Amino acid sequence: MHRYRISEIGQKVTAAGFRHLDVLLVGATGVGKSSTLNALFGEQKAKVGTGVDPETQLVESYMLNDVLRFWDSAGLGDGKEADRAHRQKLIDVLSKTYTHSDGQWGWIDLVFVILDGSSRDLGTAYDLLRDVILKMIDPDRVIVAINQADMAMKGRYWDKVLHQPQPNLQQFLDEKAESVQKRILEATGLQISKPVYYSAYENYHLKEIMDAVINHIPVCRRKMHTP
Repeated sequence: MHRYRISEIGQKVTAAGFRHLDVLLVGATGVGKSSTLNALFGEQKAKVGTGVDPETQLVESYMLNDVLRFWDSAGLGDGKEADRAHRQKLIDVLSKTYTHSDGQWGWIDLVFVILDGSSRDLGTAYDLLRDVILKMIDPDRVIVAINQADMAMKGRYWDKVLHQPQPNLQQFLDEKAESVQKRILEATGLQISKPVYYSAYENYHLKEIMDAVINHIPVCRRKMHTP
């Protein structure tokens, strides 16, 4: 994925006035943020957690190529106190600015929210979208994606030879993506693009993930207003 549509990314980033496109990854512990980064990079870049404690407590950055940088944040869902700290960290990161001769601009250009395709309990992620993310950044700068597509029906209807969903699972995933989009609209009143579903573990739909990022590259930097 290092070179995937790289010239197009570079052209869009340059036209918008970015030095890099900065994308913040957000999601619950165990949702697969580190696995997603490793799948996109094609190598072990981020440490994958195997226990209940998040591996990343602070925001760390990873350069995919010369123009695209991902920021990985700590996971949600580790208790109320940890979640409060995580929300504050997100607020701090989304409020971070840099100053240029033509004003103040937001450091983060896009937010990439990862949901767990194997879980029905997405309330924490919806709350975060409603209460923090979509209050601080425009919905056209927010990408929602559903990871672990291979486990969405507890492993059933996943073709282990072709590494892709069979028709029953494909339909289930399409309906889940539409349901997530609808629920976010109901909770926030804001329309986001239909979520992409993928499996970092199975390297499924990784190009679709990159397509979503490229399609969401803003046409201008994120203007921040000083109080």
